[in-house]
Amino acid sequence: MAELAHSTGSPGHPARPRAHRRLLAALLFVALLLPAALVQLPAAGEARAQPSGSRSVNVSVEYLDPSVPSGGDDLTVSGKVTNRTDAKITDPHVALRLSGPLTTRSAVTDATKRTGWLSEFDGAEIDGPGTQELKSLAPGMSREFSITIPVDRLPLGTSGVYQLAVSLNGTSADVGYEQVLGIEHTFLPWQPDDLSTKTRLTFVWPLIATPQLTARTEPDEEQTPVLASDGLLEQMEPGGRLQQLVALGGELPVTWVVDPDLLVTAAVMADSYNVTTEDGESVPGKGQETARRWLADLQNAVKGREVVALPFGDPDLASIAHRGRKVAGTLDQLGDATALSRTTVESILNTEPETDVAWPAEGAIDRRVVGVAGAAGAQWILARSDSMSESGLPYTPTAARPIGGGQTAVVADAQLSRTFEGDMSRAETYSLAIQEFLAQTLVTTLQQPNMQRSIVVAPQRTPKLGQAQAMAAAISDLDTSTWMTPLNLSSAAVESPDPAANRSVPGTGAYPKRLRKQEIPREAFDRILATRQQLDNFSDILDNSLRVTVPFGNALLREMSTQWRGRKGEAESFRRGVQDYLADITSQVQLIDKSDLTLSGNSGTIPVTVQNNLVQNVRGLELRLTSDVPSRLRIEQGTRSIEVAGGHSTSVKFEASARASGPVDVTAQLYTADGKPFGEKKTFQIQVTSITSTVLLVIGAGILLLVLAGVRMYTQRKRAARTADTDGGTDDPDGAGDPADTADPAEAGSDGDTGEADQKAPGTRLTEGDHGDDTDTESGARSGASERVER
Repeated sequence: MAELAHSTGSPGHPARPRAHRRLLAALLFVALLLPAALVQLPAAGEARAQPSGSRSVNVSVEYLDPSVPSGGDDLTVSGKVTNRTDAKITDPHVALRLSGPLTTRSAVTDATKRTGWLSEFDGAEIDGPGTQELKSLAPGMSREFSITIPVDRLPLGTSGVYQLAVSLNGTSADVGYEQVLGIEHTFLPWQPDDLSTKTRLTFVWPLIATPQLTARTEPDEEQTPVLASDGLLEQMEPGGRLQQLVALGGELPVTWVVDPDLLVTAAVMADSYNVTTEDGESVPGKGQETARRWLADLQNAVKGREVVALPFGDPDLASIAHRGRKVAGTLDQLGDATALSRTTVESILNTEPETDVAWPAEGAIDRRVVGVAGAAGAQWILARSDSMSESGLPYTPTAARPIGGGQTAVVADAQLSRTFEGDMSRAETYSLAIQEFLAQTLVTTLQQPNMQRSIVVAPQRTPKLGQAQAMAAAISDLDTSTWMTPLNLSSAAVESPDPAANRSVPGTGAYPKRLRKQEIPREAFDRILATRQQLDNFSDILDNSLRVTVPFGNALLREMSTQWRGRKGEAESFRRGVQDYLADITSQVQLIDKSDLTLSGNSGTIPVTVQNNLVQNVRGLELRLTSDVPSRLRIEQGTRSIEVAGGHSTSVKFEASARASGPVDVTAQLYTADGKPFGEKKTFQIQVTSITSTVLLVIGAGILLLVLAGVRMYTQRKRAARTADTDGGTDDPDGAGDPADTADPAEAGSDGDTGEADQKAPGTRLTEGDHGDDTDTESGARSGASERVER
C-alpha cells in the first residue's frame, strides 16, 4: 500500500497508469464475483436451497370434471396452491393452459414427468374464464382455486389427447417482477365423435387377500375353524377394501379374478369361527353378519359376469418354477389347487368359473413359469408387456399371443396396469391417475384407428381402497367414451393375434431380479413336503381322516401363496403354525411313559399303554416291543395291531421269557400299516432276576441229599425202636405183640395204601419214588409259570 501511495502521489511516474489499470481490473473482478458468492453461500441455519422459478409454488389439481369432456359441457378444474418459499407472493392468479394434441404414448408419459414451466410445451394462458385471481400468499400459505370454463371456449382442435396445465403467476418479493411461479400438468382427452373401430378393453378386477384361515380347529364336534386374525372383518365392513371392491365392481364391465381361498374364509366367518389372540389363545369371532352380507353382495355382483378362479390359495407360480419344482409333490399340489378352485367357486358363488388362467406375480414370465402353469392345467397365461416387450412396433398390439404347446400368453399393457399403483389417498395423484389412464387409452386407439385390437389391463393383485376407487372412476369414465368397448378376458384370449407381435417367451435369466428376491425359498418347499408326509402318515390311522386332511391340505396350499411376497416374516409364522399344530395333534396319539420294571421269574407279562386324546378313533396302528438283548430277555409276539377309541387309552400285554439275569433295555414304538414309525418311541429298562436251570439242578440235588439223609436217620431209629421192643417182649403177660408192629414193611407197601399207612403208621418207610415226587412238587412251586411283571 505504501508503494501504491507513493506511485499515485508522484506525478509523471511511468508506473502510475499501469497501477491504475491493475487496481480497476481487480475491483471489477471482485464486483463480478461477489453476487455469485452471495447466492451460492446458504444463509445461516438454512438446511437446503429454496425453490425458485416455476417451482416456487406447488400447484395440485385435485378435481377435474368431466374427465372426458364433449361439446356443450362446462369444465371445472379445482385444486390448491402452496407457497414453498420464504418470500411473500403478491398479485397471484391461476390460469389454465392448453397444448397439443399429443400423438404418442411416450409423449403422454413425458408430460407426467415434467415439473417446471416450458413455454414451448405449456402453451399460453386462456384469458377470461380460464383464470382466477387470488390473494397474496405468505411463506408456506396455501389457497384453494376453482375454475369453470365452457369446453367450447377451449382451443381444442382435432381429436386427441391435450395437455392441460394449471399455472400460478405472481410477483415474489425476492425477485420483484411477475413470472410463472408454479405449474401442474394433467390431460384432457378429446374425442367428440364415436370412432368406427373401437379398441376392446379387458379390465381384470382382482378379489384377493392375504391368507387368514389356519390349519387349527377347536377340539369339538363342530371342529370350529381358527383364523390368524380378524383383519378380513375390517375389510368386509362398509367402506372397507373388500366391501368397496365388491360394491364398485358390481357396477363395472370387468372380469372378476378371485382366489377361492378368500371365499372359503368368508364362508367360515359367516358360520362360526375363532380368532387367535396375541397370547396364542383363541376367542370367538364376531363377524358372522358382516361376512354373510359381504358374500350375498358378491353373489349379486358376479351374477351374469365372467369369473376367473385362480388355483386355490393363489399359489406363486414363479416360486414353484424356480424353487419348488424339483421338490417331490409340489406340482401335484398345484394340480390339486386348480381342481379345488372350480368346486369352491361353484358351491359358494353359484356360478361356473374359468379355471384355465394362470396369473404369475406382476405378469412376469419365463420358460419355466410357462411350463409350471401348463402343468397346473392353464391354457391362458396372464403376462405383462414389460415381460414380453415389443421391439420396434409403433403401436400397441392385441394382447393374445400364441406361445406354443397349446398355450396363449394374454399380455396385459404394463403402463396401463401400473397407472394406479401410487398413493391414491391424495386427491392430486387420484385425479392425475384417472386422466393419464384415459389419455393413454385414447392415444392407443388413435395409433391405428382402423385396426381392430384388444388390450388387457391387469392391475396390482391387492389394490388398496383408494386405488380401487380410482380404478373404478377411470373405468366408469371410459365406459362412456367413444374409443373403447369392454371385453371379457376369455374372449380376449381367443382374439386373432397380431402377426407382428412378439411371441417369444424370455429365458430364465431374463426374470426380474427384484421379483426373484421375493420368491418363496427352497427350504420352505422342503418343509411343506415334510409336513405333507407327516400328514399322510397321520391320516392313515384316523377313523375320519377328512377332519384333518381338509384343513391341513388347504393350509399347505396357502403356504405357497403369492401373497407372501414382501411378507417374509408373516409367511414364516404361518408355515411354522401349520407344522406346530400338526405335531401337536399327532402327539395326542402316544405311548405312555413307563418306569423301569423288574422281572422276578422266568417269564411274565409286560404291559404297554397307548393313549388317544383325539375326538375320533384311531386304527391301523401296530405296536412293536423289542428287546435290546434277546439272549437275556425274549419278547413273545412283539408286534400287535391296535385300535383306540377317541378320548380313551388301551393297554397291550406282551409275554416275555428270561434266559439270564441282568438289565435289559426294551423299546416300544408305534408304526403305521405301511411300516412307517409313528410318534416318539419309548425306552425303559427291565431288571431280570430269574433262577436259571443250572441253579435249579444244584438246589434240587442238595435237597435230594438232605431227604436221603433224613430217611436213613429215620430208618435207623425205627430199627432201633423195634429191637428195643423185641428185647422187652418177655414183660408182656400175654406173650403177643401188636400185629402192626410185626408186619413186613414190604408187604405193607405193596397194597397201594402207602400214603394212608404213612399217615397212620409212623413206622412206615418212604420210598425213593415217594421222595422223588415230593422233590418235583417242591421244584415246581419255586418256578411259578405266570408271574406278573411289577411296575
